[in-house]
Amino acid sequence: MEAKTSAHAIIHGRVQGVCYRAETKYEADRLKVCGWVKNKRDGTVEAYFSGDKGAVEAIIEWCKEGPPYARVYKIDVKWEEYKDKFKSFEIVY
Repeated sequence: MEAKTSAHAIIHGRVQGVCYRAETKYEADRLKVCGWVKNKRDGTVEAYFSGDKGAVEAIIEWCKEGPPYARVYKIDVKWEEYKDKFKSFEIVY
């Protein structure tokens, strides 16, 4: 069984109004990663990912590019001990 991990990420750039949250949910569901994603008032996107280490690493890599119309300038990631408190991936409004 693969090790589990969690990561909290803040994504900077043109990441709102470009389907970033919806595409992140699609990618998280595909990778079987749990957690959430939401827009922040400062124009960034905040996300929390939890699951198999390889899958969480893969979605963090995906977040560096995002969907086609996004322009990611920077991503801040804080790796955390695995928390088994999510059963799915949600868009938070």
